[in-house]
Amino acid sequence: MSARDLSVIVAVILIVAMLIIPLPSWLLSILIIINISLALLVLLTSMNIEKPLQFSIFPSLLLLLTLYRLGLNVSTTRSILANGEAGTVVETFGTFVVGGNILVGFVVFIILVIIQFVVITKGSERVAEVAARFTLDAMPGKQMSIDADLNAGIISEDEAKKRRETIAREADFYGAMDGASKFVKGDAIAGVIIVLINIIFGIIIGMIQQGLSFQEAVSKFTLLTVGDGLVSQIPALLISTATGIVVTRAASDGNLGQDITNQLLAFPKLLYVTAGIIFILGIVTPIGPIVTTPIALMFAFLAFAMNRTKKQIEKDEEIVEEEVEMNEAKSPEQVMNLLSMDPIEFEFGYGLIPLADSGQGGDLLDRIVMIRRQLAVELGLVIPVVRIRDNIQLKPNEYRLKIKGNEAAKGEIMLDHYLAMAPGMDNDLIEGIDTIEPSFGLPAKWISEHLKEQAELAGYTVVDPPSVVSTHITETIRRHAHELLGRHETKQLVDHLKETYPILVEEVTPNPLSIGDIQKVLAKLLKEKISIRNLPVIFETLADYAKFTTDPEILAEYVRQSLAKQITSQYAKEGETLKVITLSAQVEKAIADGVQQTERGTFLSLEPHVSQRIVEAIAKNVEQLAMEEQTPILLCSPSVRMYARQLIERYLPDVPVLSYNELESNIEVQSVGVVNI
Repeated sequence: MSARDLSVIVAVILIVAMLIIPLPSWLLSILIIINISLALLVLLTSMNIEKPLQFSIFPSLLLLLTLYRLGLNVSTTRSILANGEAGTVVETFGTFVVGGNILVGFVVFIILVIIQFVVITKGSERVAEVAARFTLDAMPGKQMSIDADLNAGIISEDEAKKRRETIAREADFYGAMDGASKFVKGDAIAGVIIVLINIIFGIIIGMIQQGLSFQEAVSKFTLLTVGDGLVSQIPALLISTATGIVVTRAASDGNLGQDITNQLLAFPKLLYVTAGIIFILGIVTPIGPIVTTPIALMFAFLAFAMNRTKKQIEKDEEIVEEEVEMNEAKSPEQVMNLLSMDPIEFEFGYGLIPLADSGQGGDLLDRIVMIRRQLAVELGLVIPVVRIRDNIQLKPNEYRLKIKGNEAAKGEIMLDHYLAMAPGMDNDLIEGIDTIEPSFGLPAKWISEHLKEQAELAGYTVVDPPSVVSTHITETIRRHAHELLGRHETKQLVDHLKETYPILVEEVTPNPLSIGDIQKVLAKLLKEKISIRNLPVIFETLADYAKFTTDPEILAEYVRQSLAKQITSQYAKEGETLKVITLSAQVEKAIADGVQQTERGTFLSLEPHVSQRIVEAIAKNVEQLAMEEQTPILLCSPSVRMYARQLIERYLPDVPVLSYNELESNIEVQSVGVVNI
């Protein structure tokens, strides 16, 4: 146990002893001075804190100081009634401070009690109660705000943890202050009762036991009692003031002294107005200019000094800003900063500012937070923060999405209209401005708000502009997810997996696979819209097959087969037949014969006319299925799946290519088209 811990324990034990053991008058004087010193220290500390949590021990300290003060009251009462004295400090307050006049001292004591009990204590109690209630009510909103910042990438996990701890400490602090304010209130009541007991019983003891006359007893014991009451109530008043300062402190960057001087004297012109009013008051009233003129001059001089200081500060700030700008322009670091690039950027014209401005009802920021969370669940990838900015080079209603500095998607919307998409090929059932739905390229119309209900009754799918934009962003990011997965992001995923599967990760990396090898495998999965959220299964497969090959293409094929259940549920609905396009034996043989193997891996090399005929045959079957409103899926044998995907990737990027080993055995598959050449 440290010396500090021991000192606090000893102090509490001595406080309890004061309630039982009679103390000599000289020791009482020392303890009373210590009480006044501690009260003054607490007051000064409360004035210099910037946030209430910097003085989080205050509720417990308030209880200990109140107990100490009550212990002193008991000891001084015992000494006054038993010995007719309570030390030089009490006697000094009873004679020197109040001039030896009992009535004056008693009135001063009563005024102190009224100020403390009615004004400061009552107000502090109410503020603490309201602050505790509001703090508890605001906790869910603050927690949601922290979660939103964390999901948006604005703060780190450690910062989020610190903020949550701060919120919990605030709730505990204001709850404790709500109860601690009752200590101050009870202390004020106890002080009045103790004074009355001292006077009444002091007079009785003086007349009966000490043989004093009534006048002598009243004079002696009232003087000591008032002195005792003053030395008790002055520290109590300081503590009550400190309590009020702590509970009324709002969010600030400075202490109480800085805030008062900065805010009260923030407008020098008002000091001139105050000086003028005070000066006029001395002229037009019997008060006289002799009293008001010095005060008016003091306010005028203060206003002049503050105004000059303010102008000098503004001038210095301008000089500093100019120097900083010049230094930044000259420094090579400024040029280097221009090379940084945001992974995802969303730019929009000035006409779409209401879309992102929360003050005008825009909720784009909230939608992007939800998009990042949705894609994290779907793809198993933490999407980087989307940088949003306006761009005057775009058309007013135009927007653009960039992936790593390159334009990935663009579109144009009408904020005061709705986008209506027809259920079938007939898109002329309702009047509107013809357009193309940006996410999937479907024909659509922009319709005014009064036609919305009519369009819905006609079977149209009606979407508001913010939903059009958010859907376009979602689909674009999903389509380019493999570009957002770099080595750094892969390392983060591996480190996260290592927390729960350390042995599995150690078996895969750094040997036999590097982070770059793992990144290539995961990127190939994402490129074909396969979620990498199930990292344990992916790493189990890599651990099994990386012993034989480190080719990312082949490893990705093995991983796909391990994720057969996931892939099956992604494309086949339960209880329904999966309709697919298959490759004929002739086409599969042609692809297999065209596979070339080199030191850098394998690739497909077909005669141009053969490739063209295969792609055209696949495209014809895909078009036929699309006309029947069915999702086209190309199914082939595992040995050629990878190469079939390479063949159609450029021409039919959205057509999934699956192998037989990637489908569960319980799924019924129906071939609705065969690719022949």
